[in-house]
Amino acid sequence: MQTEIKVYEGEDLQELINKAKDELGEDIKILYYEEIFETIWWLPFKKKKKFKLFVEKEDKQKLAKETFNFEEILEKVESIVEEKLKTAVPKVIEPPPHVEVKKNIHYEQLKDFTGEALDLIETLLDKGVDIDVAKKVIEPACGLDLETGKMDLNEATFKEALTKGIKNTISFSGDFNIDENINTFKVIAFVGPTGVGKTTNLFKIASEFILKKDLKVGVISTDTFKVGAIQQAKYYANILNIPFFTIGDAKKLRKTLLELADIDIVLIDTVGRSHYDAWKLGEVKEILRGGFDWMEATLTISCNYNPEETLNIVNNFRSYFPVRSLFFTKIDETSKPGLLLNLPVLTGLPVSYISTGQRVPEDLEVLTPELIASYILGEKR
Repeated sequence: MQTEIKVYEGEDLQELINKAKDELGEDIKILYYEEIFETIWWLPFKKKKKFKLFVEKEDKQKLAKETFNFEEILEKVESIVEEKLKTAVPKVIEPPPHVEVKKNIHYEQLKDFTGEALDLIETLLDKGVDIDVAKKVIEPACGLDLETGKMDLNEATFKEALTKGIKNTISFSGDFNIDENINTFKVIAFVGPTGVGKTTNLFKIASEFILKKDLKVGVISTDTFKVGAIQQAKYYANILNIPFFTIGDAKKLRKTLLELADIDIVLIDTVGRSHYDAWKLGEVKEILRGGFDWMEATLTISCNYNPEETLNIVNNFRSYFPVRSLFFTKIDETSKPGLLLNLPVLTGLPVSYISTGQRVPEDLEVLTPELIASYILGEKR
């Protein structure tokens, strides 16, 4: 019995299928069907739907022969695959890009360290410290491990090792190097991006100098742009009972500073500007030009900033202002305080204070090696 293809036509598709099975048996294969629409001569706008079904009945002997041939071909394919496997070069499978791979990269960069030194560096990396900064800070606290020929900690604890490394790599300006027996006129401008807390922290410093050092302090604000900035500054100045001035140009700034010559410290509050806005930074620089003979600037930086972007902030502000120190804020708003190490190490700038909250004057601390180590290791928040 050879392969047979038959065509059935009718108005019901299921009836056509049943008819094919009755005539050719159950071993039929439906190839396809067509829908045909015929015009009814007495209803020209009405069409009649019909189906054309194409079915095939296969030769069982041919099917069995094809099945046999298929098995024969399969055996040949398996034989070819086995020969290929014998001569194939094993393919190296790359591991997925997860945390362990990143750590392996770190270990390659840290091949000169071992033991607790390696553990401490990994801790620093988890806190957002740059890997090159971590190596530089930890090296002074290491000695040679004779067994491995690599560097390991020679201090008893992580805190002691990190503190020692910070002392050797970071400079500290303390409270802006203010001597209680000050006999020179000192002017400090607070500069930095918008929203880092310059005004609040300036008055924390003013309170510190007045209450703890018994110094005469004056405040000048150049921030005439932000709504409420002058009112906030006047409020703090009235509480502290200190002179307060608002100026908007270099000539008036110079005149005001000359009038305050009998004051120990003058603190200047500036408007926050983006480090990418050259025009606005130029405006602030032009105003402060009136005080450059005496002035130094402290750059106010938020600890929750992106590490890479913060380095750009520092570099751009230094190109406009005589930045002499870094003042960190919002340490309470981050779990990765790596900037406390990254910025002073990478820029060479001394660090001064750290703001730990919004309260005036309580939430303020002078930075020390021990304090930075405590923040980095999570002992303080």
